Amino acid sequence: MNQMTRLAPSSTPPMPDPDTCWQAFLRRDRTMDGRFVGCVSTTGIYCKPSCPARHPRRDNMRFLPDGTAARAAGYRACLRCRPDEQGRDRQAVQAAVALIEAAEDAPRLEALAAHVGYAPHHFHRLFKRETGLTPAAFARAIRTERLKDALSEGGSVTAAIYEAGYNAPSRAYADAARHLGMTPSAWKDGGRGVRIRWCIISTSLGPILVAATDKGLCRISFDEGGADLRSRFPHADLQPADAALDALAGAVAALVENPAAGADLPVDVGGTAFQQAIWAALRAIPPGETRSYGDIAAATGRPGAVRAAGTACGSNHLAIVIPCHRVVRGDGGMGGYAWGVERKRTLLAREEQ
Repeated sequence: MNQMTRLAPSSTPPMPDPDTCWQAFLRRDRTMDGRFVGCVSTTGIYCKPSCPARHPRRDNMRFLPDGTAARAAGYRACLRCRPDEQGRDRQAVQAAVALIEAAEDAPRLEALAAHVGYAPHHFHRLFKRETGLTPAAFARAIRTERLKDALSEGGSVTAAIYEAGYNAPSRAYADAARHLGMTPSAWKDGGRGVRIRWCIISTSLGPILVAATDKGLCRISFDEGGADLRSRFPHADLQPADAALDALAGAVAALVENPAAGADLPVDVGGTAFQQAIWAALRAIPPGETRSYGDIAAATGRPGAVRAAGTACGSNHLAIVIPCHRVVRGDGGMGGYAWGVERKRTLLAREEQ
């Protein structure tokens, strides 16, 4: 169907290098759980990266791919962080994702939890922690993605709605308004009938295009103008800024100068279920910290989707607000940035200050 369903749920990225592993332990990085374990020579135990126990000395630690390797080397599992349970949790989420993707109708939480052997309330929290979305939100995003694909293939809107698995047009229109940012008809017709107000503001990092629908910000980008916006929304009703957009633009300008401040701004962006999960994981990175593309992929329950995670970061519509500048390569290098690596470096430096 799309990029997301082609990803292999069971694929696992290679184990990070020892320095990356040690840094993950120092920050107790939950997104690295399941990627490797840390073995402490003085106690003979192995832990997952997010273990809350006091950190040992660096020279007393070695890193191994998993609990099986650690036990073979003579270590025993930590009773506090229970590192072997992380692999089971991640496998359960991957199994649930596969079930949701294969189902015609969205499975109920109770059915998903029973399928993977967890209590419903516990699995609800676990699924959201791993993917950034609740099971119900994930299923809605999958269905909306199918609708988007069906609409792009031509034919009638009604046929596309039922092909995507909706039982009624009203539910499709409600989901589309949430995830596509416009109705199915408007999406099919290049945004026709959707009003977008826009302006260009000056910042210390260069001019920024800020655009918003009546629901929220739909585009924030350096070095773009009206022609670029028109190419993205060829049939939308583009209008100059009003007082509401001026206020949003001011908040965006403030974020450029102080990206660590954060802001609860309304947004109206559409994307695939995988993209939405990646963007949710990006917004969960604390200011002043970075994550690798592998970390972000693992946080969505798709540890093998490192390249796809990078593509989703590059598809980000909202510079600064969705902080894709906080993602770096696994070796610590800057990696790419849609709006220039120097801007990325500057934003990270400002957050560190």
